Amino acid sequence: MAINNLRDIVAYSAQNYGDQAAYRYKVKKELEDKSYNDVNADSMAVSRGLEALGMKGKHIALLGTTTYQWIISYFGVTCSASVAVPIDAQLPADAICDLLNRADVEMLVFDTIRADVVPAVKEKCPQIKYIVSMQAETEADGILAWKEFVENNRGDYETEIDPDQLCTILFTSGTTGVSKGVMLSHRNLADNATALDMKIPVGTVSMTVLPINHVYCLTMDIIKGMYIGATVCINDSIMRVAKNMKLFQPDMMLLVPLVIESIYSKLKAAGNLIPKRMLAKQVFGENLKTICSGGAYLDPSYVEKFAEYGITILQGYGMTECSPVICNNVEWDNRIGSVGKLLPNCEAKIVDDEIWVKGSSVMMGYYKMPEETAETLVDGWLKTGDLGYVDEDNFVYITGRKKNLIILANGENVSPEEIENQLVKADIVKEVIVREKGTVIQAEIFPDYEYAKKKFIRDIPAKLQEVIDAYNADAPVYKRVLDLVVRETEFEKNTSKKIKRH
Repeated sequence: MAINNLRDIVAYSAQNYGDQAAYRYKVKKELEDKSYNDVNADSMAVSRGLEALGMKGKHIALLGTTTYQWIISYFGVTCSASVAVPIDAQLPADAICDLLNRADVEMLVFDTIRADVVPAVKEKCPQIKYIVSMQAETEADGILAWKEFVENNRGDYETEIDPDQLCTILFTSGTTGVSKGVMLSHRNLADNATALDMKIPVGTVSMTVLPINHVYCLTMDIIKGMYIGATVCINDSIMRVAKNMKLFQPDMMLLVPLVIESIYSKLKAAGNLIPKRMLAKQVFGENLKTICSGGAYLDPSYVEKFAEYGITILQGYGMTECSPVICNNVEWDNRIGSVGKLLPNCEAKIVDDEIWVKGSSVMMGYYKMPEETAETLVDGWLKTGDLGYVDEDNFVYITGRKKNLIILANGENVSPEEIENQLVKADIVKEVIVREKGTVIQAEIFPDYEYAKKKFIRDIPAKLQEVIDAYNADAPVYKRVLDLVVRETEFEKNTSKKIKRH
């Protein structure tokens, strides 16, 4: 069947994978499976419930971590031709209310871990007509119970969905400036999830650990997972990732570089007493073979480092505005140093060293932000803000961010990321930001104090200066770092764990 919208994906998966487990998660200490037929039936019940409340076509927010209820609510909303607005569960209540108002949300479905938000919503979001608790057993204090909502609205549901109509508003976490509401259509998301055949076998077990309000997790773990017939295991806490990997025994995972780097530090700390592949099985479970990396830059050396442990890292690249994947490495065509080959539904061109992309996954625009939309979209081309190039085989290489570019007095352009990626290779460097300071280039470094302690490094600034001197020795004069600041605390980060540049 043709896949044009998210309802097509849910129907296709139920038709092809039926009683196979779509989602697996813990209920207390027991594992529970939900089949593809369950997903189809439960999401139709949510759609029917929305129509019964007069909420069909409205903007409906989802607030919480990854749960079966969240996933079903998302498909129930979008498959009823309504608009889903995933909200970052880590934000303070006032910021959440601001986003709900900016997105014209009229209904909120929330996880009880953020029950604190409800009084603020009642006070500051007068346009919200209904609030639904994902965990409550029965309706109370005007709060609807998700379980009753589903059970009371069982039955088949179909409605006309235009592939180009608004499906989801996703707020960018941003490292600078105010967050923008990215408008993604059904076609944007459906094409992104289905454009590239990664030859992942039906029944492959994955474990989802990234925040579900971010498009990388939403599209690749959830929507693509449904389309390819994966069994997606839901990690219930970032504190229990290691324990849950042993429990679920995943074949593959989607991770961000920060997590990959952290895992490697732990593998490396284990030393050479245990063979690397045996150690990997102890850490990741028996089956993990593939890690897909996205969300930020990953030093290519990690691809080779993890290969020693029997694990393939496939690096990709994208942005929320492109639903999100622009390019991806695959098992049989994995070019180290590249962020992958352009997806079949995407084309690219370079304009003043900046990567511009075009295709069916490029956003509709920013919600109620016409000026920002006009700045980012030019004749259907999305200005990514990333510097780089595309080779003759359509593999993409990233060299930095345009807005972070340092333009020196002599006219030379310096990408701070290029320098940061060199400096962070040193074990003593945990995090680094490179910027212009007066007339020179400055590196502000948060050292790995734990590493320094283990290696009995007493003069940390002197050790860091050695790292900088080693870099400077091979760098052109205009790219040399001439000022060092040593931090005692980590850099402030946004909720997707990217360092905020002020």
